Amino acid sequence: MKNLYLTLTILGFIAPNIWVAMVSIETGNVLFWLKPMETMNGMFGNKISTAFIVDLLFVVLVFFIWSYHEARKYNMKTPWLIWILTMLFGLAGTFPLFLYQRQSRMENQE
Repeated sequence: MKNLYLTLTILGFIAPNIWVAMVSIETGNVLFWLKPMETMNGMFGNKISTAFIVDLLFVVLVFFIWSYHEARKYNMKTPWLIWILTMLFGLAGTFPLFLYQRQSRMENQE
């Protein structure tokens, strides 16, 4: 499973961030952070994008809560690093990265 998690981590960082890089280059809105109002307008630009972003934000919140408890359970030292990476690059790469780290920790405890 660890190899799968690592592969998904790489794909999860690359796939969505292709569009992030394109927008960053075109508009100067680097990682969607330098122009927060432009980012918010895009995220909540219509009812369809609003539905997707609300769903995603809820999933990120659930991930933060779950990963906090899992990190404590398996004595993982840096869940905060995963949260920062999630805020910078999104959940697609950081969720499998956390699963990879968790799996490694579980194997070490056995």
